[in-house]
Amino acid sequence: MNIKITGTGSYVPNNVLKNNDFLNHSFLTNDGTPFEIENKEIIEKFSSITGIKERRYAAKSENSSDLAAKAAKKAILNSRTNQETIDYIIVAHNFGDTPYGLKQSNPLPSVASKVKSLLEIKNPKCVAYDILFGCPGWIEAVVQAKSFIKSGMAKKCLVIGTETLSRVVDVRDRDSMIFADGAGATIIEESNKLGGILSHETVTYTDNGEVDILFFGESYEPDNKNQFIKMKGRKVYEFALSHVPEAMKSCLDQSGVKIQNLKKIFIHQANEKMDEAIVKRFYRLYKEKVPPSVLPMNIEFNGNSSVATIPTLLDQVLNGEKKGHLLTEGDIILFASVGAGMNINAITYQV
Repeated sequence: MNIKITGTGSYVPNNVLKNNDFLNHSFLTNDGTPFEIENKEIIEKFSSITGIKERRYAAKSENSSDLAAKAAKKAILNSRTNQETIDYIIVAHNFGDTPYGLKQSNPLPSVASKVKSLLEIKNPKCVAYDILFGCPGWIEAVVQAKSFIKSGMAKKCLVIGTETLSRVVDVRDRDSMIFADGAGATIIEESNKLGGILSHETVTYTDNGEVDILFFGESYEPDNKNQFIKMKGRKVYEFALSHVPEAMKSCLDQSGVKIQNLKKIFIHQANEKMDEAIVKRFYRLYKEKVPPSVLPMNIEFNGNSSVATIPTLLDQVLNGEKKGHLLTEGDIILFASVGAGMNINAITYQV
């Protein structure tokens, strides 16, 4: 049984914030004091490390479920699917619907249920639920969809990664410049064509303080007790470089595919230098050098939209929107992600 992605779709909001839009921000250190250097220097250093020049924010009227539904409609159309035949809608996110201007997310009902309603799917046997797995959420949702199909519980699944991180960033924290909004969707189903999901690997680390590397914490602004997305950047970098290449190798080895036959790596777009270092270490495990054009990127203009980054990037590459990055039938690619948990996962996939 071959289980394949038969349709993709993405939605990237139109509201663009460039790095210079942060020049007048009042950034604070984690102890609530101002930085001793000017914002221009902070932003230049940030850009050189992350590769981010601009990011996309959702419109005030848009929530995560709205972005997800827009991406889903494109994936459904792309796959030529009758949406009433979808058995599961699985939506990965971190903070659900967080309406603009409010300090609290809206967890009821699930984002997936809202998406099903927005798509106007009538079939009650189309089951909708959410998954919370940090940035690797979309990959893990694909793994779950594969399991449903392989077990005979489903024939077709709609898997979505969606995020409005702009609603949960601390404007006093310079890391707020990393995060962005967006959604990517895929149709997963059994196929009589060759390829599809060849192998997968998932691990969770919690026994050495990893659970606190990415967390929800108070603002750097004194007396502001609201909670925002926070991360220990250096620890994220060190953790990722130590553990992600090993998980990627384990996944690829399970597939039986040789490293030389790997065409592209779709890695979570969190930090350009970190992603490049991860891929370099991954190839080093095979005593190989990184081949040219193996790593498509969209972080420069999209920022880090967490669970949405990989399905969005995949859709962009398949639609020819990434110069120098083309996929043809039979190509072997690797999906990989790391995020809060700390969770790491990967999928070997044949187009």
